[in-house]
Amino acid sequence: MSKVTISEVAKAAGVSTMTVSRVVNQKGATGQRTEEKVLKAIASLGYRPSKIARSLTTNKTNTIGLVIPDINNPFFPEIVAGAEEAAWKAGYSLVLYNSNENQERELEAVELLEDMRVDGIILACSRLPDNELLEKIESHSAVVLINRFLTAPKVATVSVDYTYGAMLAVNHLLTSGHEHIGFVGGTEESHSTQAHRTGFITALETRNLDADPRYMVYSQPNESAIQEAVMGLLERQPEITALTCYNDMAAIGALQAALELGRRVPEDLAIIGNDNIRMASLINPSLTTIGISKHDIGSNALELLLASMSGEVTDKHLLFKPKLIVRQSAPNI
Repeated sequence: MSKVTISEVAKAAGVSTMTVSRVVNQKGATGQRTEEKVLKAIASLGYRPSKIARSLTTNKTNTIGLVIPDINNPFFPEIVAGAEEAAWKAGYSLVLYNSNENQERELEAVELLEDMRVDGIILACSRLPDNELLEKIESHSAVVLINRFLTAPKVATVSVDYTYGAMLAVNHLLTSGHEHIGFVGGTEESHSTQAHRTGFITALETRNLDADPRYMVYSQPNESAIQEAVMGLLERQPEITALTCYNDMAAIGALQAALELGRRVPEDLAIIGNDNIRMASLINPSLTTIGISKHDIGSNALELLLASMSGEVTDKHLLFKPKLIVRQSAPNI
């Protein structure tokens, strides 16, 4: 069955195609009786306006682009779900790109979204350098960055205070009697890793303790690489009795490393993650972590983007404060 055209609607309603276009796009004056005839013809014929043609008239596509770095990381699907739900409620569609931790793919995604004429974009945990990121998003009318802080006229941000979260983790371990605490980060250039490391060092210095560089390890963001890095750390520094990790997937890698080395958790090694992904409460031992609502991050990012697009934004930078969730891997002592 062929798609009904605007000309067929105009013929059925006894009006011009321009009049049908005015009614569909709600632009330009038409009489009430004329509008009713057009709407009746649309309903009877089952006409659906072309989104592309409509965007050329309204200069809006009612689509928003969202770029994430790793769809396999459970942190990001919850952000996507929050953003998609908020977009749907506002009458927008979401276009999702996964850069797979690849800067070239992220650049390509931003360019493709520009070609698609999306009304705005959300970039989660961008891996691009500041200057390159600013250059690429310049062509977009509204941009929200998740967990990346930049100051620019078109840019708004939604971030988690990872420095504060890392301090919560370290203070919990110190209060529990641990003196030799290790740090497990992602790549050293990662902004979230840098924020966690700052919190880790600050919490120790507040207690007049030195942050030993030998107790810090960095890794590519996948479980096998993290497991290997943590095993190396614990073999080099066997006195370490606790680890704080920059995310829950790193903490799960640390749990696997402890199992390989015969270190009991939490008896021999306490472990704290970050993000409170769903898996954190299901594994054994369940994971003590720093909790945040990923769904809220996504929905707030979408709502902030819509406010920026309409010029109604009052606060361009939202900061979420996480909380400590104590479970079996690092219990209260």
